[in-house]
Order: sequence, then structure tokens, then C-alpha cells
Amino acid sequence: MPDTLAPPDPGALRACMARFATGVTVVTYDGDDGPRGATMNSFTSVSADPPLVLISVARRARCHDQLHGKPFCVNILGAEQEALAVQFAGVPDAAEPRWTSGAGVPRLDNPLAWIECAPWRSYDGGDHTLLIGRVTGLGHRDGDALTYAWSRFGTLAESAGGIEHLI
Repeated sequence: MPDTLAPPDPGALRACMARFATGVTVVTYDGDDGPRGATMNSFTSVSADPPLVLISVARRARCHDQLHGKPFCVNILGAEQEALAVQFAGVPDAAEPRWTSGAGVPRLDNPLAWIECAPWRSYDGGDHTLLIGRVTGLGHRDGDALTYAWSRFGTLAESAGGIEHLI
């Protein structure tokens, strides 16, 4: 049976996807002129063995070509780090990023969690490139999470008991 459905309007798709609450990350890497980063919420765990994560990078993003084939760090932001999300989304002077010294890849100071990755694979994702990284280091701290839904930031309070033991 032929597919007769027309693709959805990109604006309608964005409006629909805005209802999906996500965490907020800043993906950091070595740029041509030093440590760089970009705010992203298209991030997910892919595999535990081998340990893999995926980020989805818009082809029109300034970081697209600089990130391809390079190690990167996914910095998962805490609720108090909204200004960093805004800064790395392209609003100059929203926050002054502080960097962790001695990290294998540029990493922000004190994110809620961080995941350092070596490039593993990349795939065409339409107007995005899907970059899969092999996890080479990670860490986390306690605190509330920064979220994004309905095209605005929010907070998810830290739970007293999680399901980490199930994963």
C-alpha cells in the first residue's frame, strides 16, 4: 500500500515536540579557538555495553562541523544553571562559563552530571547529524535538574529514591 500521507509542517512538528519534557545539556568540545559548547536537548543513552550515547546536531548549527569526529562532553545541567543553557544557546553574556581543569575534553564546572565521549559513529538524520559517542568518563552530583518543555525552562526536583538499580 503506497504511503499517501504528506509530511507534517516543520512548525507543527516543533509545536508537537515542545510538549515532550527533556533535560538540558551543554555539549562541550575543543573548538578552533579554545573550549566551545552548544545547548542541546536531543540527547539519549544508546547502549550500556558498549557504553554509548547519542546527540543530535543541527546541520545549520555553528558547532556542527567542529564537533564531527571530535571527543565531546555532555554536561547535564542543574536547575541553577539556566543562564549557562541560555549562554550556549547563543545569547552572549548570559553567563560566564567556568571550565574544569585537567578534564580529557573541555567540561563545565559543576554540572549535574557529565559524560565524556570519544567519537564512535555518525549518521545522517535529515537536517541533523546523529553523533554517537563511546563513553570514556562520567560523574554526577546531587541536585535538581533543569528541564525544557513548552519552549521554556523548568525544574525537576531531585527524588529521594530513584530507579537507578533497575537500569
